[in-house]
Amino acid sequence: MQSNYNINQTTLSISLDYIPEENHPAIYINQLVENLSVKYHYQFGRPREYNLEALLKLVLLAYSYGIFSSRKIERFARENKPAGWLIVGQIPSYRTICRFRISDELTALTAEGLENLTLFLRKNNMIDNVSFIDGTKILADANKYSFVWKKNTLRFDTMNREKLVELLGELHEANLIGQVPEGSDLNPELLEDMINKVENHLVDLDQKVKETPKISPNPAKQQRRHLKAKKRILDQRRNKLIQHQRQQTIYGKRNSYSKTDHDATFMRIKEDPMLNGQLKPAYNLQIATSNQFITGYQIFQNPNDTRTLPIFLHQLKRHHTLGKTIVADAGYGSESNYRFCEDELNEHTALIPYGTMLRENSRKWKSDDRKVMNWNYSEIDDYFIDLHGIQFKFNTYRQRTDKYGFKRDFKEYVAEKYD
Repeated sequence: MQSNYNINQTTLSISLDYIPEENHPAIYINQLVENLSVKYHYQFGRPREYNLEALLKLVLLAYSYGIFSSRKIERFARENKPAGWLIVGQIPSYRTICRFRISDELTALTAEGLENLTLFLRKNNMIDNVSFIDGTKILADANKYSFVWKKNTLRFDTMNREKLVELLGELHEANLIGQVPEGSDLNPELLEDMINKVENHLVDLDQKVKETPKISPNPAKQQRRHLKAKKRILDQRRNKLIQHQRQQTIYGKRNSYSKTDHDATFMRIKEDPMLNGQLKPAYNLQIATSNQFITGYQIFQNPNDTRTLPIFLHQLKRHHTLGKTIVADAGYGSESNYRFCEDELNEHTALIPYGTMLRENSRKWKSDDRKVMNWNYSEIDDYFIDLHGIQFKFNTYRQRTDKYGFKRDFKEYVAEKYD
């Protein structure tokens, strides 16, 4: 018998309770968010239209499906039954979802949720007490040709200041402004005062031109034309000075940033198919894992993994997600990181090799007589003897400070002199 399909058929709607099937991601997301201590911080104005817990459940479920657009998340909430079960049929607009995704509240809830998830996994013996640290570069949503380099900014700022000193000297020789004290810092406030003095002279020249309209050529007009050109150049130099100061504020401790995303730094990323090493705007994502579960993450603007390790370990320790054993690759090996682990994390064991560890254990390295570690050493008298029998005696202690302020101690050995 052929079935009668009619979408416009009048039917009697019966409301039935929907519950996702067992082991559905919505069940675990609901349990995770319900265990969070979600607080509502508002004293005045109208209360929130949507519950923070419901928004967090919706966003987490959409992310698990690979949906990251606010408009698509709104459509997902309207059409997906597990999503509708999580938000109890209250569909937020894409604007509400977008505001929630960029809010500080989501950052705090995500950190607390990851901490609770780690404690749950550790309680059920699903992860061990080892934290594996690694990092990767993620491409920023910015134009790859919008780079601004710090070295160029410093170079252009130096050139601009030299031109400003020359221009102010010309104006001083023309008795238009006072002499700038030697060694004074050129700042926008000082240049603004100079521009005001030039404008006062332009007012006087305008008055002279009005008083002598029939003189040709008029010296006052020539002086005014020349002074207007100087003022225009002075305005441009001042604007460039302000621009360079603003750029240096954006740089911070970085060497570059993107014009369309000031937080992004230009780094070398791995997904370039042509392998041409092109720098692109990106972020350095540090991740801690245990038994293939992510137990912590942090995003950095620094492309070097070595400088990110102390800050990242501090965060993991603060959120109680750091294991007793810390494992990382040679990219994190440095004297500063080793000293940090010994001083700040003495209850933890760090397994971090240094850069030349594998090469030092090779047969070629151990048979190379040019390496100092292969020379004969006398611990009692503190001297080395090289391949040719020359003795290198201890001379003095040295200390070097790198650009980050870390101090390294060295021992200097000097070879004995022969005729």
